[in-house]
Amino acid sequence: MAPQSFADRKSKILAGLNTPEDQYTDLSPKGSVDAGIRDLIAEINDSPDYVTTSSCAGRIAVYLEGSKGAKGGGKWLYTSHEPIEVPEGPGEVLQMFGVLGGAVQCATPSDAEKARFVHFKFEPMILHILSSSLKPAQRIMSAAMSAGFRESGINSILPHTSPQQTSPATPMVGVRSSGLAFDCIIGFSDTVIGGGDDSAGDTIVKPMVTEDYLRTLITVANQRFKTNVERTGRFKKALLGV
Repeated sequence: MAPQSFADRKSKILAGLNTPEDQYTDLSPKGSVDAGIRDLIAEINDSPDYVTTSSCAGRIAVYLEGSKGAKGGGKWLYTSHEPIEVPEGPGEVLQMFGVLGGAVQCATPSDAEKARFVHFKFEPMILHILSSSLKPAQRIMSAAMSAGFRESGINSILPHTSPQQTSPATPMVGVRSSGLAFDCIIGFSDTVIGGGDDSAGDTIVKPMVTEDYLRTLITVANQRFKTNVERTGRFKKALLGV
């Protein structure tokens, strides 16, 4: 039987997940549970021994770094939690990713010291699952490793202690894999129209690669999405038997 501390926390988490989607927000750019793993999340949460605390089905993202020396301040230029169609028309890829057209240029060494670089990223599925005890956590780890999520790990395996009481350990399992991930610099920004930061104006982003190269990146990311979906399916079957 799951300890009361786990049951109480699970109840609070599920209350948040049951919020209508138009009212639900989390810390991701999207702000809700991704459609690609919604069924998986629901089935995991149906188990008395598990509850998901955060998740991402996998994503393609284009991200502008924050200002040098500043904490945060970056900007998501594009995100998709599913494969995307490769634009074929001139300028369409650059426009989709918020990058200006024109000649490809590289940041000079002096530019690079102050420039904010634009990254094209693919990130595979990640799940954080709270478990009622160590044994269920080990089942998650076994399923994750067998499915190809090799960088998965267990945290909080010791009992929770306080001056008033000791509660049983409720380990958190991170299901993740870095093998499919990649990150490429595709542009940079050293100029803002109308002010000194994003809040004061529009950032000018200059391309460092060709559109054909960007189309190749999209194709590679779409292929990795396919592998990611296959691994997610194997994880679901290994953990839940479905």
